[in-house]
Amino acid sequence: MKHLILVRHAKSSWKNPGMEDHDRPLSKRGKRDAPFMAKIFRDKKITPDLLASSTAVRAVAIAEEFADKLDYKKSKIRKNSELYLSETDNLLQYVQSLDNEDKTVMIFGHNPGITWFANYLTDGSIDNVPTSGIVAIDFDVKKWKEVSAGSGKLIFFEYPKLYFKDAED
Repeated sequence: MKHLILVRHAKSSWKNPGMEDHDRPLSKRGKRDAPFMAKIFRDKKITPDLLASSTAVRAVAIAEEFADKLDYKKSKIRKNSELYLSETDNLLQYVQSLDNEDKTVMIFGHNPGITWFANYLTDGSIDNVPTSGIVAIDFDVKKWKEVSAGSGKLIFFEYPKLYFKDAED
């Protein structure tokens, strides 16, 4: 059995519209939602073997919040530029190349790729993974390379709007 947790980055700041997309930090709401959703995840008592993140500032920031709550060393977060704005084919390639010793892997990335990938792997019923959203998928496989279209089972889908009325997107 393999467990994949997909997490969309927290809400980013647009205070500096000329800033490169990759470098945008978290907004005030993102700084609230990231640790809150990390706590929601921690309370599910799932222990990831690997945290992998896009190199974008906002993705690394939420990955570090999860690392804090999960007692996972921030220095062990695998930052990969291939996960920045990655789409289904790239994400699938990344997952299929994971070390089989890692049973539970969290990937911190971006939309639309995270939503498309979650739907590709499962029954395709998620309209949008909002910022700070978490999608947990289980696979009845022994090796990551066996993960394929429709082979996953959606275990849970959590996002801030379930808890905060002012959450959007």
